[in-house]
Amino acid sequence: MRAPDFWSETSCPLAGLVAGLLTPVGTALDAAGRLRRAVTRPYRAPVPVICVGNLVAGGSGKTPVALSLASLLAARGIEVAIVMRGYGGRLAGPVRVDPRLHDAQAVGDEALLAAAHGSCWVARDRALGVSAAVEAGAAAIILDDGFQNPSVAKDLSLVVVDAAYGFGNCRLIPAGPLRERVHDGLARADAIVLIGDGGERPDELVAIDRPVLRAALEPIEGGRFAGAKIVAFAGIGRPKKFFTSLRGLGAQIVAAHGFPDHHPYRAAELATLRREAAGAGAQLVTTTKDWVRLPSIERADIAVLDVELRWRDRDALDVLLAPLCKRIGDGGQAAHA
Repeated sequence: MRAPDFWSETSCPLAGLVAGLLTPVGTALDAAGRLRRAVTRPYRAPVPVICVGNLVAGGSGKTPVALSLASLLAARGIEVAIVMRGYGGRLAGPVRVDPRLHDAQAVGDEALLAAAHGSCWVARDRALGVSAAVEAGAAAIILDDGFQNPSVAKDLSLVVVDAAYGFGNCRLIPAGPLRERVHDGLARADAIVLIGDGGERPDELVAIDRPVLRAALEPIEGGRFAGAKIVAFAGIGRPKKFFTSLRGLGAQIVAAHGFPDHHPYRAAELATLRREAAGAGAQLVTTTKDWVRLPSIERADIAVLDVELRWRDRDALDVLLAPLCKRIGDGGQAAHA
């Protein structure tokens, strides 16, 4: 879906009216979610489970955080698997993602990104996905999304917040971007990952006593776009973030096209974009998440702006991870005793 403008608009009277009319629906959905969390008996995995989630619909940076955590744990010699729903893919799973065998239509774009870095499983039933990954040898699980899903017990829950966007208009879906009430969600979190420079922390983060880890999504080799004429396109949660990043690198954006999140590009759409770029003497540029959704034959002349997560306080993160790493180490010693 494409996030409606009124989700982030707080000053326009019309936007407030639309959000107000939809508020009762959001309240009902939130009540159903709270009831589900109250009555569900979660599956407890025999290995640590780290959940990386958020409170809003759309991109906040969950997957880059999950990939970074997987890399950090792997560097310590821990066999880690990322488990996700595989949104946009047709396979129900549980299935281990293999980029040589699977495409975005099968497992979703985010799963392909994760599988390029290590072990990734997709499963609509997350408990089955976690169980399958553990059976295959994972010593730690990173649950990409699933913070609102009560089917799996979490040992560490991180809520990712985009510092610039915050919580939008602070209303529940469909009146706003919130998957649940901010206070309720933050109360269940062990820590918050605040991504980017949005000035002061959102008031909601100040009001609750949880560690806040600062991080940033930084372009990889972004200097090559400085001064370049670009036709940019993106089908992510908030495409404007991508376009802003390109402008920040000094790119000359002659056209910017936003598509719904996980949008499956048709040949006719890509042909139109190519004609526009050729007419302007510009380069087509998209995100990595969009690029993996493109058919292989369509990728050759489309450049990618990739990003990576960089932690600003690794010591605080290490403190959070230390008990889980010790548990993994103790478990390994017990298994070899």
